[in-house]
Amino acid sequence: MICILLVAGHGTVLEAQIKHDDTGLYSHLTGVPKALLPGIGGKKILDFWWETVNMRQLFTEVYLVTNADKYKHYERWATANDFPVENVINDGSTTLEDRLGAVADLELAIRSRKLQDDIIVIAGDMLCADQNFDIAQVIRFFRSEPGELIIYYELEESEKSSSRGIVEVCPDTHRITRFLEKPQEGLTASRLASVVFYCLQRDTLSYLSDFLSLQPQATDRSFGRFWEWLINEKHLDVFGMKLPTGFQLIGQVGLSDYTKWLTHYSTKQQASPAKPITCRSYARVGLMGNPSDGFNGKTIAMTISNFWAEVTLVESQTLVLVPHPLNDPTEFGSLQDLFCISRKEGYLGGLRLLQATCKKFYQFCSKQGIALTKQNFTLKYDTNIPRQVGLAGSSAIVSATLKCLMKFYNITDNDLPRPIRANFILNVETDELFITAGLQDRVVQVYEGLVYMDFSKKLMEEQGYGNYISMDMSGLPSFWLAYLSDPSDSGRIHSNIRQRWLSGEPQVVEAMKTFAELTDQARTALQDRDWSRLAQLMDQNFELRRSVYSDDCLGPGNLKMVQLARQFGSAVKLPGSGGAVVGLCVDQARLVEMGQAFQEAGCVFCVITPYNPSASNVCSQH
Repeated sequence: MICILLVAGHGTVLEAQIKHDDTGLYSHLTGVPKALLPGIGGKKILDFWWETVNMRQLFTEVYLVTNADKYKHYERWATANDFPVENVINDGSTTLEDRLGAVADLELAIRSRKLQDDIIVIAGDMLCADQNFDIAQVIRFFRSEPGELIIYYELEESEKSSSRGIVEVCPDTHRITRFLEKPQEGLTASRLASVVFYCLQRDTLSYLSDFLSLQPQATDRSFGRFWEWLINEKHLDVFGMKLPTGFQLIGQVGLSDYTKWLTHYSTKQQASPAKPITCRSYARVGLMGNPSDGFNGKTIAMTISNFWAEVTLVESQTLVLVPHPLNDPTEFGSLQDLFCISRKEGYLGGLRLLQATCKKFYQFCSKQGIALTKQNFTLKYDTNIPRQVGLAGSSAIVSATLKCLMKFYNITDNDLPRPIRANFILNVETDELFITAGLQDRVVQVYEGLVYMDFSKKLMEEQGYGNYISMDMSGLPSFWLAYLSDPSDSGRIHSNIRQRWLSGEPQVVEAMKTFAELTDQARTALQDRDWSRLAQLMDQNFELRRSVYSDDCLGPGNLKMVQLARQFGSAVKLPGSGGAVVGLCVDQARLVEMGQAFQEAGCVFCVITPYNPSASNVCSQH
């Protein structure tokens, strides 16, 4: 592949304003070409791009196209920076009026050097907000798609779409469906801006001369017009890749805009490394409908702030995953200590969850056409969610890790929407770690709060996810939670239900339909604040589950907790796969007495504090 850096534009506005600036602050920059002006961190703008593309394993040659007026500057720059002087191409123009135009400059380089290879073309006078992105990712994505490639980014709030080339991108195929050069307000809702950073297949290069023959005026020979013609009229396959960073062409901007963007990007660059990112995800209780989420049913679940998983990410030289001293022990007091911990906790801590999430995140971004910056980080986690009691402790760690990664790499909700995020978390656990799980826990940990979920077959097949609705949390009754202090493996609770459901066993199929009906009734009870009705439905949920799962499968510990709660007149059910029970005691006078009975029976008991996302800050930077 061949790289061509374009620096042939005539920055007359910026050059004139530097020359006539009264402050004297910029007098040393008089006559300096815009690509050789200071960029972020004091480095010349072109220096950054040369460092980025100066890789023999990626590019067989790198060319620089400049104009006759500034040729000597770039010749001197080339000798000082080990750039092959013979690869500096002079387009012969000396003024803005006799310029060739960007597309003509590219065509000149291809024609004069008889280039017959795939081309990556970049504007060498472009400020890049993030100095660490990985150009190898761009090339890999280009080679994975059957067409040309345009790099785009999401405009910042202060930027107007009417000043940029705007792309409309199909989220599924990443194909650019329409290109609009500096569109007027209202022509498109897209805020995705193209920059002069493209990949062209060798077989497409002939279109450059075809386009130029149609455009005799240099003003019309811009890349914006070229892509409008190629995409909107010729209907060639052109794909888009997002860089989670901002770009600004110095082009025809004035001194104030240049200094504004330079300060803005430099401030962002300086501010990012020192601030750790800390994100939490919360345990959840299934209030109704579980375990039908894995069987095209409906559920209602709620996040609780009693128990949480917290992940902290800080930028570092190398990528480090820090073992948790309790959950990923590497030192033991004795062989007996190792034996006891291993027997109770097993061998699978949280470190594998961090590693699998990072692996899946990189895979997702590569497939979705999102280039990540070349930044490393250190990840560590903490959690107080009790293990193996069905409170979604594993998915909470994955969810919190994903939040940190999204924030660190500037991945937005548009890049990874909430329904897809829940699927992502489930895939980390099922595809990478072979954990048996359903969507409910991941959905409620992504949406947070009290969430109604419909996983009907029609919805799942048509859109790949269910219908998820956040519910009003004001005035909720006091739910309680109890769990076994020494639980068995909660994963066994699912038994052979899936096989029976897939084979169409009537009892199981009907039960899953009934779970969905109970969930709809519970939703109405919650909306009507009918707590007695909700309590009845919670009891029905447990009895239905008991009818399709044998008592042996539910386990004696779970059954004893249910029986104990019922002695105090409380509604009770399993909040997850087993090891804990959640209840609603309408008679609040008996709640304290019941809690003491659970404690005396060797269980842990607590009153639930619901986690309401509208009243809290999910992610923080210290």
